[in-house]
Amino acid sequence: MEFADRVVLAVRAKGNPIVAGIDPRPEELPPGFLDGFPDDRKGVADALRAFGCAIVDVVAPLAPVIKFQSAFYEAYGPEGLAALRDTIEHARKYDVLVIFDGKRNDIGTTAEAYARAYLGKVPVGGSFEPAWDVDAMTINPYLGTDGIAPFVKIASREQKGVFVLVRTSNASAGDFQDLVCDGLPVYRHVANRLKGWGQGHQGAEGYNLLGAVVGATYPQELAQLRADLPGVLLLVPGYGTQGGTAQAIAAGFDENGQGALVNSSRGITFAYAKAAYRDRFKGEWQRAVEQAVRDMIDDLAQNTPAGRLRSG
Repeated sequence: MEFADRVVLAVRAKGNPIVAGIDPRPEELPPGFLDGFPDDRKGVADALRAFGCAIVDVVAPLAPVIKFQSAFYEAYGPEGLAALRDTIEHARKYDVLVIFDGKRNDIGTTAEAYARAYLGKVPVGGSFEPAWDVDAMTINPYLGTDGIAPFVKIASREQKGVFVLVRTSNASAGDFQDLVCDGLPVYRHVANRLKGWGQGHQGAEGYNLLGAVVGATYPQELAQLRADLPGVLLLVPGYGTQGGTAQAIAAGFDENGQGALVNSSRGITFAYAKAAYRDRFKGEWQRAVEQAVRDMIDDLAQNTPAGRLRSG
């Protein structure tokens, strides 16, 4: 089944469009969590593995998609990457889609190597096997078509997905993305190119394997890009901790409550640190994480077209 079709069906089955982001930061782990591991780099990586797998156990039954931010694992070197691999494999035991968030990019054979690593298969002996085996990845479009085509080629062959940075959620996004060229800001030129890059890769449910990353913190741009990009899945970061609200991202959905995948990372991963959850659950940090997911589901259902997923 095509990636975009799997997304639509997973969102429909779970009744919500949540992407649970797992961004493990040792300094923000539950109180005392690190005490159970050796005080060295491998010990911290082991703690990230245990924490990430515990988060997966909580969120996978509720959310259709899990996104791993690779940087927090890469910071701990080979041991951290091993922890990421193991946590992804743990997530694979559940009925959930997995996004590798590494924002990779290059050109030619190097871009193809990145695409093979995360979306495809690599030669081993006389056969081919997956290295990371995720469902989708994030990429940076700065190098243009040469940096996109290898990812699209392999994603198409393997029925995987690619999310291109278009209008990001960070405060300085406009430094380059808002620069006007030929009458349009750069991010809209990227969006226009994205339509061409994804041509011919539409699934049966009407969405493309090539999606766009569009931040919840810029609601007007989000609404514009939804209009510019029919049939393109929007991966929407910035909800919650970064200030994006459900009302602000409502325009990112289609009339059926589909088309937008809303990511929350810190708001879910570290929910137990928020006063409301901390006081309510008093150290039961996994229950706090679960409640944060349920609260997000309710918020999106009440304030965006995603509520139609429930009635369906």
